[in-house]
Amino acid sequence: MPAPTDGLPTRKQYALKFISGKYQGGEFPIAADREIYIGRANDLDVVLVEDMVSRKHAKISFASDVLAIEDLGSTNGTFVNGEKIKRARLKEGDRVLIGTSIVRIALTEATTGGEAAREAEARANLQSAAARSPTAKSMTGTIEEVPLVDLLQLFATSKKSGVLVIARERDTGRVFLRKGQIAYASINDNAELRPLKAIYRLLTWETGTFELLQPDEREFDEEIELSTEGVLMEGMRQLDETRRLLSGLPPTSARLSLAHPLVPSLKELNERELLLFQLVWNVGRIEAILDRSRVSDYETLEGLQKLLQRGYVKAE
Repeated sequence: MPAPTDGLPTRKQYALKFISGKYQGGEFPIAADREIYIGRANDLDVVLVEDMVSRKHAKISFASDVLAIEDLGSTNGTFVNGEKIKRARLKEGDRVLIGTSIVRIALTEATTGGEAAREAEARANLQSAAARSPTAKSMTGTIEEVPLVDLLQLFATSKKSGVLVIARERDTGRVFLRKGQIAYASINDNAELRPLKAIYRLLTWETGTFELLQPDEREFDEEIELSTEGVLMEGMRQLDETRRLLSGLPPTSARLSLAHPLVPSLKELNERELLLFQLVWNVGRIEAILDRSRVSDYETLEGLQKLLQRGYVKAE
């Protein structure tokens, strides 16, 4: 009588899921005990026809449950989670950048047999995806698949230049990159929103599409001098604090007004709090106050919270 299989470990099986670039939407299975060669040459397993991909760019191997990638001396490099690699182990969820394609390592259901047929079908699907955008040279995708923090980290490490356009509903953000460094950022071309504040706000977006366009060499009156790494570290810190503050405040679409009668003394407010008090008087709506305030959204919300708690202003 054969031994029961319940509770026995099952062998992992992976796939390359193209989440950005010319081949977006395509997948390629990674069979066990198999080496997959990726490059521009048409006799390889995964053929990516674009200028930034070398003829023989990278190799992925899967043996003894160890998944690994190796750069094969490519001109533009291979990147895993924002780091340029020569060889690296891979796991589910890792993102690999080759040329303009971002590929996510996905765990799939284990299957047996028919690898050649599945690979042939996958190659055909990749070519179909490319045929739908034959002239596409930009990187495109969704920030649900590639969060903006991860995307900017990839661009910083690979020293990419261009204008990253992020769109959601009625909002459009732009991030101007020079060799991976963030030079300027804007949202809806709002001149009142300072560039550093704009990039921190963009990092809070959880939905939307992105596209990397050609570089724009214009100079701006106020540019971001902080490194991309510094921007991302501070941005993530502010994101956590902003979420905490928003949970205890009225929605940003709400209006604030001055308390009447005004019981606490204005002498007790510091300079920043006085400026926020004036903004409540002048514009009222929280989202407008956030745009006009000269400090970050986190610092602005923290100040508004204090004004509300101490009875200087009230929500309408």
